[in-house]
Amino acid sequence: MQHTVVERELELRLILSPERGIAVPARLSYRSDDPYAVHITFHINSESPVNWTFARELLVEGVFRPCGHGDVRVWPTKVDGRSVVLMALSSPDGDALLEAPVPQVSAWLERTLRAVPPGTEGGQLGIDDALDQLLAR
Repeated sequence: MQHTVVERELELRLILSPERGIAVPARLSYRSDDPYAVHITFHINSESPVNWTFARELLVEGVFRPCGHGDVRVWPTKVDGRSVVLMALSSPDGDALLEAPVPQVSAWLERTLRAVPPGTEGGQLGIDDALDQLLAR
């Protein structure tokens, strides 16, 4: 089975304080063989990039309204007249608040939704085919 990959490089802003933030290059990635998830790789000044994976649905909803709890929370807001989406990420290693431009995130999300429309994710997993093969034995 052929799998689709949808990626987008963009610059996020790591919020350090209300007055201060730093640019963080990042890559958004979506794979049809992992249809429920989105992957974000942050290229920070370290030997290895930082990777986060969470539900695509969370990011889709977070562009429009606050959502999530626990390790990942996402919500839209305006900064200096620009539409942005904020992502609050928590881990045992620390917390981060990141700002992403809504137009770029939305355009990338639309590409993922065209690749695998909502409600069809389960069909991408090949579970039915695997069960058919298992039961045919």
